[in-house]
Amino acid sequence: MTDAVAIPAVSARLPDLGRFRRVVIKVGSSLLVDRERGRLKRSWLAALVHDIARLHEKGTEVIVVSSGAIALGRTVLHLPAGPLRLEESQGAAAVGQIALARRWTEALAVHEIIAGQILLTFSDTEKRRRYLHARATITKLLELRAVPIINENDSVATSEIRYGDNDRLAARVATMVGADLLILLSDVDGLYTAPPNGNPDARHIPLVEEITPAIEAMAGGAASELSRGGMRTKVEAGKIATAGGACMLIADGRVDGPVSAVMNGARGTWFLSPSNPVTARKKWIAGTLQPHGVLHVDAGAERALRNGASLLPAGVRKLEGNFHRGDAVSVRGPDGREIGRGIIGYDADEAGLIAGHSTQDIERLLGHGGRATVIHRDDLVLFGREIPEGALDHAPGGRDT
Repeated sequence: MTDAVAIPAVSARLPDLGRFRRVVIKVGSSLLVDRERGRLKRSWLAALVHDIARLHEKGTEVIVVSSGAIALGRTVLHLPAGPLRLEESQGAAAVGQIALARRWTEALAVHEIIAGQILLTFSDTEKRRRYLHARATITKLLELRAVPIINENDSVATSEIRYGDNDRLAARVATMVGADLLILLSDVDGLYTAPPNGNPDARHIPLVEEITPAIEAMAGGAASELSRGGMRTKVEAGKIATAGGACMLIADGRVDGPVSAVMNGARGTWFLSPSNPVTARKKWIAGTLQPHGVLHVDAGAERALRNGASLLPAGVRKLEGNFHRGDAVSVRGPDGREIGRGIIGYDADEAGLIAGHSTQDIERLLGHGGRATVIHRDDLVLFGREIPEGALDHAPGGRDT
């Protein structure tokens, strides 16, 4: 089956890592924790954080999905080697997460970068309201120029409601925040036509333009006791990320400064996305979601939307339906014709209170601060004519102003 896969030979076709604006970096336990001693690899972490600081200085927004809590916690608790029972894993995570967060905070502080810890469960990325709150928190941290450090909340997650590996969690995070690149740091330098260990005929694949059954067939199993993932989960993560508009890179994390190494020519495997995060999201809104309500807007608001603006409360004249924040709603112009569809930023009752009012009145009307936009431009698809030139060129994930 692998013979049907054409292996690109021209490195010039590979993306430029420096052009991405919002990057998720996934770090596995086997890279971060010394397996024999059960301790953090401090020098390796310092080198990676130096890479992150360089990206940060250039204006790139960086999110880290970091494993390692269970591996650190089991050492502190003197748990034996080998598979752990669920309650042992949860206890190790509860202890190890404190140490993991402290190490990331200290390492980033050397470069005067603030770290923000976020622990997610499966429900936080799969259930609508929790998804929206998690996305809002991460987006706000990025606006404040902090680096979110994310991990699965293993202290409460059970085997029935967990990701089980941080490759897929990182891919979900990438799509949730509109990242345009996901980097999976691994103990291998990319995808091969067959497992490279002991197989001299295995060939490295530098570029995957589409994840086909042949590509999926190349994935192997888990690499080590500390890491729950393997190449199979990385390819599955690639399917999630590229469908959401993010490219993905599997890179060798065993070297010091692995991100710099890639920028300096070290090989990895790039997975390309057919779109960018904004256009992928818009296709999903237009083609998948059914509206739960209707917003009627005035002529001025319609013109502003056609020019790439977000929908503000002042432009809303009437609402219909019992919708909730995160639901799809239909947007209709002054003549009643549907001009678009978008993801609403408010529940129906609150949207009704602020409709027709200036954004400066939101806090007075609601009794608390709220977002300035009723529908953000990145969450809006217009019908009847093409989206204006440049309207999709805003930073991935969008910012509520």
